[in-house]
Amino acid sequence: MNSGCNEYRVNHHVNISHEQQALITRVIARAGQLLQAYNAESRIIEQTTERLGMAFGLESVEIALTSKAIILTSRFGDHCITTTRTMKAHGIDMGIVCEVQRICILAEKQIYDLEQIKQRLDNLAVPKYDSVIVACFVALSCACFSHLFGGDSIIFICTWLTSFIAMRIRQWLTQLHHNLLTVFFITAFTATFIGSFASGFGWGNEPELIMVTSVLQLVPGFPLINAVSDMVKGHVTIGMARWMTATLLTLASTLGIVLAVQLAQQGGWL
Repeated sequence: MNSGCNEYRVNHHVNISHEQQALITRVIARAGQLLQAYNAESRIIEQTTERLGMAFGLESVEIALTSKAIILTSRFGDHCITTTRTMKAHGIDMGIVCEVQRICILAEKQIYDLEQIKQRLDNLAVPKYDSVIVACFVALSCACFSHLFGGDSIIFICTWLTSFIAMRIRQWLTQLHHNLLTVFFITAFTATFIGSFASGFGWGNEPELIMVTSVLQLVPGFPLINAVSDMVKGHVTIGMARWMTATLLTLASTLGIVLAVQLAQQGGWL
């Protein structure tokens, strides 16, 4: 793909003014900012920004990533422009990541010009899903795990209900813009505490499964995968930052589980 970008630049003999280079740099930085905000892999951010720069005639694009910002430098002839963009995390959304990559391909194929690319990046719509439906399916996945681990139909239903309540609380806290560690702590505590009542009343064949499986919704799998991938591919700094974030989220969840278990034991129903 990069060779195609080089060919496009050479064949068209692009002559870029300093003002045009600055505009191109801002558009590329916006693309990189979106990719990082929605948890794209670092290598994808590097490749996409480089491809966009080459598609618009730049000689090179170099980018440095940190956990909260990107630093991007574009070069054309004797002119270098460096810009920095801070990043606000928006959660995981591979739809946005794929859309930015699709926009990059449109630029490489000369279907969209720079202004059209800028407008599409600025007007990217984040899909909105009904929160109740999301909670239902998240709870269903936890309930399915309880069944796979040997739980009967009562365990399945109780796990679904416990996970649904915990997920709704998680969504509510997220909407209130609470710290993510607090959200994970309270969600884990709620799921474990509600699930502990099944042990006290002896519901189902293995009531402990409700407490175990209802908190699986909090496993930070995607950040951990990205962290390992980044470190393997040489992005050690941002990989370590992502790994530490996932570790802290796991620790917050663990503390919530431990506190709920302790309270349930002191209450005498566990």
